[in-house]
Amino acid sequence: MSATKDPANMRDILNQFDEGRSDPVRASQQAMRTPLPKRFYKQASVTERPGEDYPAAVELDGKPVRTPARNVLGFPTRAAAQLVADEFEAQEIEIDPAKMPVTRLSNTAIDGVSADKQAVYEDILRFASSDLLCYRAGSPAGLVERQNEAWDPYVDWLRDDLGVNLVLAEGVMHVEQPREAVAAFGAALRQFHAAYELTCLHICTTLTGSAALALALAKGFAEAKAVWQAAHIDEDWNISQWGGDAEAVARRAVREKEFMAAAAMLAAVQV
Repeated sequence: MSATKDPANMRDILNQFDEGRSDPVRASQQAMRTPLPKRFYKQASVTERPGEDYPAAVELDGKPVRTPARNVLGFPTRAAAQLVADEFEAQEIEIDPAKMPVTRLSNTAIDGVSADKQAVYEDILRFASSDLLCYRAGSPAGLVERQNEAWDPYVDWLRDDLGVNLVLAEGVMHVEQPREAVAAFGAALRQFHAAYELTCLHICTTLTGSAALALALAKGFAEAKAVWQAAHIDEDWNISQWGGDAEAVARRAVREKEFMAAAAMLAAVQV
């Protein structure tokens, strides 16, 4: 882990982004206790910033948006800035951060991840050492078939295109991945070294439980919807057998919204 920042502190910074994401009931209760600010601006727009590290920004009535740490909320591409401008435009009477996942992601990238990108890179890499795709069911046959059909193409792609030869296991007991596989995965991950890219990859990884799926999304091997579905093979199987409950459905909907926001930003910064 990087010596420039306490890993626990970096995890706290990343976890701030998670607040309300996986528990919409708690988020709603918190919102009721804390009055939302009124919309104070007439228009959100994108502006160019020639010569700056982030050459695009969002303005509200001609004034730049700033992060909680008072940094200018800048973006590597105009397309990325437009995503945030659209979220500000979508706010009506009040400004609800819970409905602005791309903006919260951007705040995290600027105020948190940019301060220690190596720590975030290593956190993603840890997922690759115990990736969701490596742990397979032994039964029932229907679930085994669904896992193989959904996950094998990603495992084959990692092996054939990136040289990442993952070891698969039956059950949930931890299986040690070869150092060569982790090193090859790390080399592929190094392509995405900017703060926004790492933030998006970290979010996609933690929401799916799979660094492999996140990397497949980043490198264009699979689209966001397919990745999200692949990450929920087990859950969907259980629902098909025993049904779901409303609270779990609500939690998953919130998480999917956050995942799709990260996927959209990842695509936008790569334009």
